[in-house]
Amino acid sequence: MSPNCRYSDFLYRIREAGIQVPVLAGIMPITNKKQLARSVQMSGTQVPERFKAIVDHFGDDPKAMEQAGIVYASEQIIDLIANGIRHIHVYSMNKPDVAARIQANLSEMIK
Repeated sequence: MSPNCRYSDFLYRIREAGIQVPVLAGIMPITNKKQLARSVQMSGTQVPERFKAIVDHFGDDPKAMEQAGIVYASEQIIDLIANGIRHIHVYSMNKPDVAARIQANLSEMIK
């Protein structure tokens, strides 16, 4: 995907192409700078400029980066829900507190 492409854009293109098989959206909250570097190295993906700016600004402050990553993931999920995606898997990477904070951010939207 291009550097400015969001995962949700990919899902929307699948829908627009008429693909009928279920596709489950997956969001992996990036909550620290090292995690991002490892993820990019393993997947070969590009990082959206908006998220790159977030990491550049907050990446050296672990608590701020965790909060920013949770907010960013929450915003991605809100976008997916607003566009009709109803089944979203959060890859919490053995951090249940991160998943719980995302759920709390979305509590009224996912009733």
